[in-house]
Amino acid sequence: MRILILVLLLACVVAGVIFGALNAGLVPYDFVWARVELPKGGALLAAVILGWLLGGLTAWWGMRSRQARERRARTRPSRKDTGDA
Repeated sequence: MRILILVLLLACVVAGVIFGALNAGLVPYDFVWARVELPKGGALLAAVILGWLLGGLTAWWGMRSRQARERRARTRPSRKDTGDA
């Protein structure tokens, strides 16, 4: 299994190097406060990393809020326990 993962990782790295070498042109980004020109490969890498970070943050936030709801539900007495019907 480790060999398969290593081969897949190596294939992705080689594909990334080839993609970066073949797409060396600059891509301009004009933000309100700055203008940046990045190589296409760098722009793609930045987009992938940003998406990975935002996806991880979203998953973490969702799990955190679910755990907080479950914790509140465990500590809150139910209506059966209080005698209210």
